Amino acid sequence: MQNRPVALVTGASSGFGMHASCALVKAGYQVIASIRDIGNRGALDKMAKVHIATEHMEVMPLDVTDSEQIAATISSIVSRYGRIDLLLNNAGYACGGFVEELSLQEWRKQFDVNVFGLIDVTHAVLPHMRQQQSGRIINLSSISGRFGFPGLAPYAASKHAVEGFSESLRLEMLPFGVDVVLIEPGSYRTSIWEKGIKSSTKEPHSSASPYLEQMQKLRAAVSHIMENAPEPDEVVKTIVHAATTQKPRLRYPVGKGVGLTIAAKNLLPWRWIEAIVSKRMR
Repeated sequence: MQNRPVALVTGASSGFGMHASCALVKAGYQVIASIRDIGNRGALDKMAKVHIATEHMEVMPLDVTDSEQIAATISSIVSRYGRIDLLLNNAGYACGGFVEELSLQEWRKQFDVNVFGLIDVTHAVLPHMRQQQSGRIINLSSISGRFGFPGLAPYAASKHAVEGFSESLRLEMLPFGVDVVLIEPGSYRTSIWEKGIKSSTKEPHSSASPYLEQMQKLRAAVSHIMENAPEPDEVVKTIVHAATTQKPRLRYPVGKGVGLTIAAKNLLPWRWIEAIVSKRMR
């Protein structure tokens, strides 16, 4: 019978979720690394084989948009391990584009994964953490959850929703010994850019589009991020700290320029921010 605390990680096939799954095993957790498509577990298996004792990681299929699968997965984990001590809500993707040119279907998909999927998994875990009078929920947000950048409205809106949800949930769960934490990364080299923003920031439907120039700048910015952003080590280290520290803060901004961006939004007149952003978009 294992005596390690049990952690469930969503979206573990790549990026923060993959690296955090291995790091949490090293930190002493029994990790259930969940993946929407179990056929995409190759990179995780390869990393785990090199860096950890694989008996402390179990890979399970979990689509965060499938309520029935969520309920069955949580029930299976609790049945076999007796508890869930940590939930890392990492699953998500980024939809880029300008509001007028995005379909409502794209908006709904963004919220189904980033917001309702996160809420659904959390909702399934909460009764067990409340009953055991302990637990920790770490929600992967973003600097986009604090600042709405142009061309990223669906992603920014979804992460703002995660921020508000997490604030309320933290206050609700304080009497039950359950901590809720937000990790707010800036730009890092993970597949969210390649899988989400790069594929969804298509050229506007017509060369006459009023957003053509802005879209081109957005695509160039995404390419620059993919080429120059640092590896996710700093974010993973922050996740492990938030998981293991005795009294975690609500928010952990991470990355170059993130603190400055948040401070600028809080302190500067909005018209100054508009001027700065407009200059960069030109």
